Amino acid sequence: MEDSPQDFCSLQTSDWSFAAMEPKTARDKIMTAASHLFCNHGFAATGIDTILTRAGTAKATLYHHFKSKEDLIAAVLEAEGNTWRNWFFGRLAAVEGPARTRMLAVFDVLEDWFSDPGFYGCPFINAVAEFDTGNDAVRKAAEKHKEHILTWLKAQAIELKVPDVTETARSFAVLLDGAIVAAQHTRDPSFARTAKHMAEHHLDAVQKA
Repeated sequence: MEDSPQDFCSLQTSDWSFAAMEPKTARDKIMTAASHLFCNHGFAATGIDTILTRAGTAKATLYHHFKSKEDLIAAVLEAEGNTWRNWFFGRLAAVEGPARTRMLAVFDVLEDWFSDPGFYGCPFINAVAEFDTGNDAVRKAAEKHKEHILTWLKAQAIELKVPDVTETARSFAVLLDGAIVAAQHTRDPSFARTAKHMAEHHLDAVQKA
């Protein structure tokens, strides 16, 4: 399984991707190699031998750090989630203005992400799409990631004093996920703007209620 010139997760990718980070330890070396391959070729299609070849490490080293491929996938999802959230929430923390401005800025940040040549979609959406929803490790990782985003959205919605905080947060989460999938499939970053317009309509409606 060889990489192509169209591969994502390049080293030029911004600091939203763990796959593009410079590994500091043998464990990191395995994880960055695995993350790159998972995002380019899929979780199920990527075998352990392919990961070892890219990482340049022995099988014994991999199994010293990870009991199985499933453990490696879980570790990669955690690392990718932490890296992406640090970037995403860091960008939003720099946004000045009231809660409505911060909530809508979510989609401006998404458009920047979608415009990055290294954009490969959300690893959690990709993993859940590949595996049976009964895969406990993948499902829990995706739920944990989603909960971080919902918690931030709820905090903004509370400040905005919308009638139903949970419903507004969930509505934004649906728009966020939809924009990610659409942009990944079409390579068109403007889906973030479409989602932003829909989010504006939602806020206009609930603030008038």
